[in-house]
Parts: sequence; structure tokens; C-alpha cells
Amino acid sequence: MEIVKVVTSQNVEIDYLVASLGTRMKARAIDYSIFFGIYLLCMMIFVGSLRSDASSSPWIFGIATIVWLILCVFYDLVCEIFFNGQSIGKKVSKIKVISLNGERPTVSQYILRWLFRIVDFGVTLGTGAVTSVAVSSHKQRFGDIVAGTVVIKTQAITRYKDLTFKEIPLDYEITYPQVSLLTDEDLILIHDVFANFGRTKNSLLIYKLAIRIKDYLHVSYPKEINEYRFLETIVNDYISYTTKI
Repeated sequence: MEIVKVVTSQNVEIDYLVASLGTRMKARAIDYSIFFGIYLLCMMIFVGSLRSDASSSPWIFGIATIVWLILCVFYDLVCEIFFNGQSIGKKVSKIKVISLNGERPTVSQYILRWLFRIVDFGVTLGTGAVTSVAVSSHKQRFGDIVAGTVVIKTQAITRYKDLTFKEIPLDYEITYPQVSLLTDEDLILIHDVFANFGRTKNSLLIYKLAIRIKDYLHVSYPKEINEYRFLETIVNDYISYTTKI
């Protein structure tokens, strides 16, 4: 099981599974089915034009073919740039392209990755991509290796239901009702920051996260309460809130 570490904006490492060859092939099959569906549509338009006006049908067929070819060639590049590293197939398969440093790839990385499709799927007829993904450490095809990208599963290994928090009394009173704006992913982040603090004693992460949550929820906390205690209160409030709804 290959894992890649993604560093959040709060400098917290979250582990993600690298997408398997099978999952990537599933995503590609979904994308190809879309291409095939559009091809069938083009053929239906062509057949319809033959019946209505045979003289114009070659032009219609030619334009439809050009549009289809442009779609096939630029589909991945456009989708990944504008849809955060995901084509429709990747979205359905819950995988995405990220940079090896955990950040969103730059446009130049997307382009470089796309250009090497000539090698991965053109020159080698797909065998290069399959072989590279099967044997490389992060399951990267040649385009990924050159561009410094990797395809991951979008769900982090750490899940909210797997986290262990202390039990909250039934008569617990919520201090910050605004915790209703938070999500399970936010609590996972707080949990990971706490874990990082336990290992490194890096209080700067605690401070940054507390300030960020305070600003997001538009709340304040007394001066006698430090950032760690504030985050603990947020966690307790969220657990109490989610158990009551």
C-alpha cells in the first residue's frame, strides 16, 4: 500500500493512498466511454444529415470529427487544469492529480504531464503507462515522473469515525454554537495538529490553527484561555453538537 504525505496549509502532514493501477484504469475506462458516446452522437448527426441533405453531409461529418478529435486530445489537460486535477472519470473514481509536495500542480506541470501522453499512450500504445505505474514507487506513469505529480485517492486515510475523543457528558453546554459551520475534515485537522504537537511540541501550529478557526467562526476567547484550550473546547463543542443533531 503506497502512501504519499500531503502537507496542509497549517504544515500538518496528512496521509493519502496512491491510486492503484486498477483504479486509474477504471477512471480511464469511464472517460473513454464518454468519448465513445460523443462519437456515437456524431455518427447519428452524420446519418441524419445524409437523409436530409446529402450534399452538406461531408462538411457536417468533417466538423463533427474535428470537434471529437479536439475533445479527445485536450480533454485531460482542460479537465485537470479547471477541475482541480480531475477528469470526469477521476471524479467518479475518487482520485485526483496532485504535486509531489502535496500542493495543487501548476499549469506547467499539467501541460508537461499531458505532453508525455505521447510516450505513455502513443508511442508505447499504453504499455509504457501501465508498466511505469506498476513498477514505480508512487505508481506514476512517465508523465507523472517528469512533471513531479502523483495520482492519489481523494479520501484521506485518517477518517473522523476512526478518531478517538474523550466522551462528552450529556449535560455538556456548548460554548461556541458556531461549531455547526465546521466539518468532520476540520476536526481531523485539529486532531492531526494535536498529534503533531504531541510529537514535536511545535506550538506555532496550534497558534495558527486557533487563529484561523477563530476568524472563520467569528468568535473570540478570553485572554486566560490559551490556543490549545480553545481548540479543545472547539472539539468538545463539535462532538456534543454532532451527537445531539
